[in-house]
Amino acid sequence: MNEHIILLHGLWMRGFSLGLLDRRLTDAGYRVQRFDYMSVAATQEHILGRLQAQMREIAPDPVHLVGHSLGGLLALRACLDVEFLPPGRIVCLGSPLKGSAAARAFAGWGRGGEVLLGHNRALLQQGLERWDGPREVGMIAGRMPIGLGAMFGQIEGENDGTVAVAETRLPGLTDHCVVEASHTGLVLSSEVVRQIEQFLRHGQFAPLAA
Repeated sequence: MNEHIILLHGLWMRGFSLGLLDRRLTDAGYRVQRFDYMSVAATQEHILGRLQAQMREIAPDPVHLVGHSLGGLLALRACLDVEFLPPGRIVCLGSPLKGSAAARAFAGWGRGGEVLLGHNRALLQQGLERWDGPREVGMIAGRMPIGLGAMFGQIEGENDGTVAVAETRLPGLTDHCVVEASHTGLVLSSEVVRQIEQFLRHGQFAPLAA
């Protein structure tokens, strides 16, 4: 049976940003698709409906979801209390599952900030209370503080330049690890690919390299 991965990009990005991750996971033996969506203009209902339909088209083969930033939040929302989806796991890359302080600060700039966050701004700002869905979920967070976070004010504690590690620690996750990568660097890191493969195969991350 083939194992599929659907990759979801983050806010203000498009599917091409996941090209290197796509190639590396394809080389690892997975059948990879990039889910391209309008992160600002499209409604959450439209995005989730398209994603769920794409997953059902692949069934009954397993379909894993790997989401960067906002993509991870959408992956969880798509698989929460939804029947008739194929089996699989979810890996989130730097997703602010508990809500993003940077997004809240950006929205605080006024109507322009809210518009640029788009229809998913409430999900980005508030996140989730916990994960109670049927799928095992692993989180890979970064702690290299290089990114746009400086524009939005101080991010507390370890962070990847955009998202604080604390914002990724949602109750109910199956496993969590922190790597030396920035927010953008999470989709470029070979260590992240190694950890994705480990979690998708075994449901837990590998010990980090010393």
